[in-house]
Amino acid sequence: MKVIAAYLLAVLGGNVSPSADDVKDILSSVGAEADDDRIELLLTQVKGRDITELIAAGREKLASVPAGGGAVAVAASAAPGGGAAAPAAAEPKKEEKVEEKEESDDDMGFSLFD
Repeated sequence: MKVIAAYLLAVLGGNVSPSADDVKDILSSVGAEADDDRIELLLTQVKGRDITELIAAGREKLASVPAGGGAVAVAASAAPGGGAAAPAAAEPKKEEKVEEKEESDDDMGFSLFD
């Protein structure tokens, strides 16, 4: 992933066709080790292709991948009547509990003048 990220940073910086040295420079600037084999593999796969088209094609492929959490939405929408509102109402209660816990830490159980 770091090789892909470095390649995309180079493209974002205005270099339409980054070389292996460009990718290595970006990786070394953040202290990451560059794997020559992975860099060459990436460069051969993207050579002569438009990066925006590659991203669009990848986005289409990811659209068909289940991403967890979808089952909850399906179950909630399948519930009759007000069943779908129950999970939404439960979420603010959880947040309130977290806020109460943070507020109780102000005193810390001791006084400055004890």
